Amino acid sequence: MREGPTGREIVKLLYAVGQKIEADAEHSITEGSVSGANHVPSAPGEPPNADTRYLDTNIQTEIVARGNQPTVHVISHAEYSAALEFGTSKMAERPFMRPAFEKHRYEVARVLSSLISRINGRPV
Repeated sequence: MREGPTGREIVKLLYAVGQKIEADAEHSITEGSVSGANHVPSAPGEPPNADTRYLDTNIQTEIVARGNQPTVHVISHAEYSAALEFGTSKMAERPFMRPAFEKHRYEVARVLSSLISRINGRPV
């Protein structure tokens, strides 16, 4: 009988998918952006353009383990992240986290489905 995945394997897989989402979010912010005097703000609906590099360098993948249920969190710690992601009454949204997640949505579903199957002892 095949054994299910270890806790360490589960965390490793979740972290790897989170890292892909993090990398895509960071890349969307820095791709084509110019810092300093020649900085051009992004257009509404487009990811923000990096200027100070604070936003893209403050995105992190974290594993939160509560009992036997680890979860992956991809978090932007910049104070203004939510305002950029969702917009405000004075500024249109400039999403960077949601598009990164959407790009990997099916991979996340595949990894989770595979883990559940392995936990339940079914073939992958």
